[in-house]
Amino acid sequence: MQDIHQDPICALATANGMGAIAVIRVSGAGVKALVSKGFSKDLSALPSHSVHLGWMLSAHGERLDEVLATLFDHGKSFTGEESVELACHGSPYIQQLLLQRLVEVGCRLAEPGEFTKRAFLNGRLDLSQAEAVADLIAAQSKQAHQVALQQLRGRFSSELQQLREQLINFAALIELELDFAEEDVEFADRSSLKQLVASVLQMVRRLAASFELGNAIKQGVPVAIVGAPNTGKSTLLNQLLGEERAIVSDIAGTTRDVIEEVLNIEGIQFRLIDTAGIRQTTETIEALGIERSQQKIEQAKIVLCLADSGDASNLQETQEWVQSLKTLHPDKNILLILNKADLNTTVNLNNQEEVLQISALNGDGVLELKNKLVQLTLGDFSIQDETIVSNARHHAALELTAAALDRAQAGLDGQTTADFIAMDIREAMRQLGQITGQIDVDTDILGTIFSKFCIGK
Repeated sequence: MQDIHQDPICALATANGMGAIAVIRVSGAGVKALVSKGFSKDLSALPSHSVHLGWMLSAHGERLDEVLATLFDHGKSFTGEESVELACHGSPYIQQLLLQRLVEVGCRLAEPGEFTKRAFLNGRLDLSQAEAVADLIAAQSKQAHQVALQQLRGRFSSELQQLREQLINFAALIELELDFAEEDVEFADRSSLKQLVASVLQMVRRLAASFELGNAIKQGVPVAIVGAPNTGKSTLLNQLLGEERAIVSDIAGTTRDVIEEVLNIEGIQFRLIDTAGIRQTTETIEALGIERSQQKIEQAKIVLCLADSGDASNLQETQEWVQSLKTLHPDKNILLILNKADLNTTVNLNNQEEVLQISALNGDGVLELKNKLVQLTLGDFSIQDETIVSNARHHAALELTAAALDRAQAGLDGQTTADFIAMDIREAMRQLGQITGQIDVDTDILGTIFSKFCIGK
C-alpha cells in the first residue's frame, strides 16, 4: 500500500492512571515541527531515532513538565508516519496538561486503535498482524502470548501468502483456457490441478480447525468440575489451585453456587468451575445452584465428572451419567474421575473409554490430571511448530475459503466448465486476501476491528 499521511494525532500510549512515567505518542505529517511549538527546543531538523531532554511549555512560556522527546522520521516509525514520543512524569494531571497543550498546537486526540490502523494503511503491518497487536496486549498466559507473537511476526501472513500464490498460479492457467475457449485448448493438467486444490484445501482446513484451540487459549479453557454432593469437587479445586479456595465439609449441599478460579498449567489458562453437587432437592437455594451447575456444563470445554470410588451406587450412577453426557455433548471432553483413591477400595467399572483415579485429599494423581487437561486442550496441535488461528474473523474467512475450494474440487471431479471453477478459485483467493488486507477491505470492517483497540495503540 502507498503511504497515507493524515492529520496529526496524539494519545497516551501507556496505561491510564498514576505511574513513575507516562508516554504520549504523536503521529502525523510534520509533527516534529508541531510539537516544537510547545517544546523548549526546535525538533524539526533533528535526526530520527534521537532522544532530546527539554521542557513542554504553555502558550505563555510556562514550564509544564520536563520530558524526553524521541523522534522518528517518516517511514521509520510504528505508524510509518513522522512521530514523536514524549516520556513525561506519570501524574494524571501532567498527562492531561500535556495532551491539552498538544491539542492547542494543532493535534487532535487519537481514536481507539488509530495508530495501529495507520500502520496498516501505510503498509507497516498487514491486517492480521495489526489484529495481533490487540491480542498481544490482552494476552494473559504464556501460550496466548506465543500465539499472538507468532501472528505479529508474520508467520500466519506468510502461510496465507504461500497459499494465495498457489491459487494465483492455478487461476492463471484456468483463465488462460477461458481466453482460448473457442480453440478448445487445455493449458492445465487436470490431475495436477486436483492435487494442488487438495493440498491447499488440506492446509486451509488445518488452519480453520486450529481455531477451537486458539480461541480456548485466548479466552481461557472452561473446565467444569461436576458430580454428586460430597464426591470431593471442592477438595479437588483446592488441590489444583494449591490453596483453600472453596469451603469443604461433610455436609451435603455445602457448595450452593458455582465458584470460578483461574489456573495456569504449562502456559495455558484454565477457568476451573466448582459446581454445586447435582442431586434431587427441595431446598430452593440449593436447587438454583444445581441449575447453574447444569448451565456451566453446557459452557465448558472439558467436564470432570467426579465419583466416590468407595460408593458403589454413586460410581454406577456417575458412569451412566458420563455416557449420557458424551451422547448429549459429543463436542466436549468428558472425563470420569474416581476420587478417594487413598481409601484403597475395590472399584468395579463398566466399559469406560478413560478413567483417572485420584485422591483430591492428598494430591495423588492430580499431576496426571493436570497433564491430561493440557493434552485434551492441545489435541494433535503444536503451538511451537504450527500456526494457531485465534481470531473469529480469520476463522470465518478460512471456512469460506474451504467451501470455495470444495466447490472447485467437485468441479474438477465432474463436468463443471472452467469458468465456474475459476469463479470458485477467485472466491478462495478473495477470502484469504480479506484476512491480511491484501485486497480492498470494507471500511466498516476496519472500523469494527480497530474500535476494539485501546486508545493510544
